[in-house]
Amino acid sequence: MSAPPTTRGEPITSKRQMIEYIAQGSKPREQWRIGTEHEKFGFNQRDLRPLPYEGPAGVKALLKGLTRFGWKPIEEDGNAIALTLGKCNITLEPGGQFELSGAPLESIHETCRETCTHLNQVREVCDELGLGMLGMGFQPKWKREDVSWMPKGRYKIMRDQMKRKGKLGLDMMLRTCTVQVNLDYGSEADMVKKMRVGLALQPVATALFADSPFTEGKPNGFQSFRSHVWTDTDPDRCGTLPFAFEEGFGFERYVDYMLDVPMYFVYRDGRYIDAAGQSFRDFLQGRLPALPGEIPGMGDFMDHLTTAFPEVRLKRFLEMRGADSGPWDRICALPALWVGLLYDDQALDAAWDLVKNWSAEDRDAMRADAPKIALDAKVKGRSLREVAREMVALSRAGLSRRKRLDSTGQDESHFLNALTEIIDSGKTPAQLKLDAYHGPWKGSVDPIFREYAYWKGPVPAE
Repeated sequence: MSAPPTTRGEPITSKRQMIEYIAQGSKPREQWRIGTEHEKFGFNQRDLRPLPYEGPAGVKALLKGLTRFGWKPIEEDGNAIALTLGKCNITLEPGGQFELSGAPLESIHETCRETCTHLNQVREVCDELGLGMLGMGFQPKWKREDVSWMPKGRYKIMRDQMKRKGKLGLDMMLRTCTVQVNLDYGSEADMVKKMRVGLALQPVATALFADSPFTEGKPNGFQSFRSHVWTDTDPDRCGTLPFAFEEGFGFERYVDYMLDVPMYFVYRDGRYIDAAGQSFRDFLQGRLPALPGEIPGMGDFMDHLTTAFPEVRLKRFLEMRGADSGPWDRICALPALWVGLLYDDQALDAAWDLVKNWSAEDRDAMRADAPKIALDAKVKGRSLREVAREMVALSRAGLSRRKRLDSTGQDESHFLNALTEIIDSGKTPAQLKLDAYHGPWKGSVDPIFREYAYWKGPVPAE
């Protein structure tokens, strides 16, 4: 979750200011960067329980331990709720999920080094505290009531509003983890094309990265239950944005969408004011019940942009949001997949050719089926496994053409190998865990915390 802006910014007196704010995200190609975010579940090695905030083996202690590496705490009401170092942030999701929001970097090589540095730092502190970290899309063992809420004001407002909306919003907040990549666009037209390709192919990414087949210790009937959770969280702020495929879509249409997304809060003087369900359009007119007579600043609009959760989210960059979290190599694979497709013109054109004839009904069917049957879902008679193979091949070629080489002369395309293995085997990470659950694990999910914790497998030196 994003931190609040440090300033309210200029007063907003017209819709044009919000359109121009997003439009200013357009950058020349040489300034395009890659920002990767990933979340993970912390657990106590002794009993596998989720981490509380307080206590000698809690999230607060973990945050304090990481300050030895130069991280600076960000506090709210006297509680450390985030860390910052340069252009990186470590933040807490509502249930204590530990998130690295990476710096905007030039290559996947840098992204993977950043990820490995972070994991090794976290490992050092976790080893001292008796903690572990697990990358999956959904908490496999524990109930909602077993998960502690983090002391952040916006989460209390969101929690109360979630209870009024879909049935799974609290699960989204407390029990899900994702990996996503934030990418730039060069112009409005470039944004539109990337948004459409990203939205259309997001279910394929969901299928490839599917890794959340258990709820409270039992199979839940899904391969990506995390993805399914978003379909019953809050229909006012989630979804596949069908209007993005309509003629005339651009920055203004997205701003119109955001103006119709109900608000959660307004941030003033270090505290969150509950504005749940209220209208940003009313705010623009000085008629917001939470702050009568006051009009928003640009910082309020920036905050509001973070409260919509579509499959691809537009800010001053595009966020690809369809994947379950996973081990370090899939954290590197997710940005590689989208960079290869969206940062190379030839690959982007080919990806658009792949999806442009899919109807809204086709996209909706993929979105509904991918969480359940993953690569076996179909579009236009083709399995998502076939589509994924083509998608990864286009991305691999795009990454090769980018020619971003590491010190050994390798380009970025090898980061896709983890996805090629999934496609070739036909088995998602979720299916592999289900096979183990019905086989050597003998109906228990506890082995996940031993066999899939980050530092039970290889984490390269940075």
